[in-house]
Amino acid sequence: MSTQPVTTQSPSTNAPATLPEPQSLTPERLRAWAWHRQGLDGSLAGCTSEQVFARAGWARSVGGANPYLTLFARAGIRREQVDADVLAHRILELPVARGCTYVLGRDDFAWALQLGRDAADQAFKVVGRLGVDRGEITLLEEQVLHTLAEAEGPMDPRQLKDELGDSVRNLGEEGKKKGATTTLPTALGILQSDGRIRRVPANGRLDQQRYAYEPWGLPASGLDDGAARTELIRRYLGWTGGATFKQSQWFTAFTVAQTKAALAAVGAVEVPTAQTTSQAPAGGDALWMLPDDVGLLAGFAEPAEEQIQLLAGTDSLFLLRRNAADLLAEEDRDKPALGSLALQADLPDHPILDRGRIIGLWQYEPAKERIVPWLFHGATPAVTQRIAEVEAWIREDLGDFRAFSLDSPATRQKRIDALAASAEASAAEPLAASSAAGGPGGSAAG
Repeated sequence: MSTQPVTTQSPSTNAPATLPEPQSLTPERLRAWAWHRQGLDGSLAGCTSEQVFARAGWARSVGGANPYLTLFARAGIRREQVDADVLAHRILELPVARGCTYVLGRDDFAWALQLGRDAADQAFKVVGRLGVDRGEITLLEEQVLHTLAEAEGPMDPRQLKDELGDSVRNLGEEGKKKGATTTLPTALGILQSDGRIRRVPANGRLDQQRYAYEPWGLPASGLDDGAARTELIRRYLGWTGGATFKQSQWFTAFTVAQTKAALAAVGAVEVPTAQTTSQAPAGGDALWMLPDDVGLLAGFAEPAEEQIQLLAGTDSLFLLRRNAADLLAEEDRDKPALGSLALQADLPDHPILDRGRIIGLWQYEPAKERIVPWLFHGATPAVTQRIAEVEAWIREDLGDFRAFSLDSPATRQKRIDALAASAEASAAEPLAASSAAGGPGGSAAG
């Protein structure tokens, strides 16, 4: 197969590097490459929170502890420093790509918020179908801004609703069915997407979904929407080290035409892989990569030594491409206890990894202040050490490890018990095999 580059029509003056041989881009190598691009190999040690998010991507926040572990795993940053960075507005949680909330660095605030405006507009369309006109929402926005400007500090939604009184319309049972009980969330969403107010964690922590609001006045990015989309694709391909067209579309929520235009604008290169060229039915799509990354991938060597990390199930390594199944080795995909994990886009538990390969799953059990792990093939000393380090960090910095806002020790107990049972069964497998082969306590066949 030819190794000549296939590129989009691009204004870039950088000639793309010669493509690596597709057969050299095996799942194992691509897992290690993504691991490296995410800074999970120690290359981000000593970096600030802003620097980590710039290199590895924004951290998904759904009232869970993922932003904290994102920074601890890559740069050893403790919760106290992260909270201080939020308080100083060096990093903030904002509604950006697809209107979803992520924690990101201040250099990205304006243009990233710009990309979340479509979601805010969609929220208005919902209340618009319930008889709310744009003028009513605009007036409510102005009243929210006035109320926050006059307040002595941030106000939570309940305080705002009480203060605004009849200006906030109750949308009744029909609104409840559509997820819009009042007009206040729509106004708050628009104000956030415009950078006129910002959301403040009620107790300064990112892992508890209780917020208040304060005035902001963020200057505009200076980019038009097309340039903002181009910047996101540039960042996204850099964070991932390469992604398929469909993966890029999922994360950005761009249309096909918008995605093609953004890929062309950054001079993206289409790179076939071993899976792309496979004759098997499950052959995958090619990766789109930044031109400079093509050359870096060609010269990339997989690390020989273990690199163990415990991550959240919503870590950027998985969430940016929603490709958890690609990070499982072929031999691990058919384990009965994994159920349909290999077919899922998202993980049911938090992963334990070595150089990009999922080697186990874990949950935290706060009552016993311990991590409950299931290692598919047993624990090495490096794995045992990293589990102990993360366990101590959770105990000292967080107290618990919530996956999302409604996660609790009670709701996760079933998963904890399932992991413990799987670990016990895995530990028994070598003993059973030894017994069947005539090992200690067994009898040799014929």
